[in-house]
Amino acid sequence: MSINWHDLLNAIALVMIIEGLLPFVSPDTLKRSYQTILELPENTLRIIGLVSILLGLFVLFIH
Repeated sequence: MSINWHDLLNAIALVMIIEGLLPFVSPDTLKRSYQTILELPENTLRIIGLVSILLGLFVLFIH
């Protein structure tokens, strides 16, 4: 299996663009979101992370 570096770098660039949108457009909303996240139990954060991983894998496999 060879790595297609072009696609990998495109994917990383898209993640960086999407991750940068909220702090650029609405920094106050980002701060409130972080405060809410800090108040969540660790188990809830783990479940959110697991669901995100599984959804990402699902999208990769159906594509």
